Amino acid sequence: RRERRGVADQGISLERLTDAAIEPRHWELFFGFYTSTSDRKWGYPYLTRDFFDRLGGALAGRVVLVMAKKNGRYIGAALNLVGGDAIYGRNWGCRGEHKFLHFEACYYQAIEHAIANGLARVEAGAQGEHKIRRGYLPAATWSAHWIADPPFRRAVADFLARETPLMVHEAEELGEHGPFRAGAIGASHSGGPD
Repeated sequence: RRERRGVADQGISLERLTDAAIEPRHWELFFGFYTSTSDRKWGYPYLTRDFFDRLGGALAGRVVLVMAKKNGRYIGAALNLVGGDAIYGRNWGCRGEHKFLHFEACYYQAIEHAIANGLARVEAGAQGEHKIRRGYLPAATWSAHWIADPPFRRAVADFLARETPLMVHEAEELGEHGPFRAGAIGASHSGGPD
């Protein structure tokens, strides 16, 4: 793909780190990339530096940290978690502008890891119509909540009753713009490339 060549043409290399290969220095770098990206995008870095140390300690065997390097220095990283038969993209960050790096680090590297490790799917996270042309089609997700306050519970139920048909319609509309030919494997699959 043009995007993958574009990353390589910039002299950027990527490595996927797991388990003991993820050292405290990698978490320090990732945190810097994460906060830098939050600052640039007017977001709030809600995860703390301590959180990443704890994550690395508690879930080291389930973390896939994609690190991007240029001229011998790390410039960006993507954090993924593995659970069951899927890899889940969670956070990303970089310093500077590097064309196509976001897609390579966050999507293509996760797909390669899934294939290499026999995972059934890649979950790229919420948001982003830009993901559709890369095969990440809209998929319904579910959550279970109990709301103690009856009036608030009714208000939420009323909102969901009105919003759900709109979301179903939007997912169908967006799904028609995916990269798969009609009838091809993955063409009707919601949740990413097979």
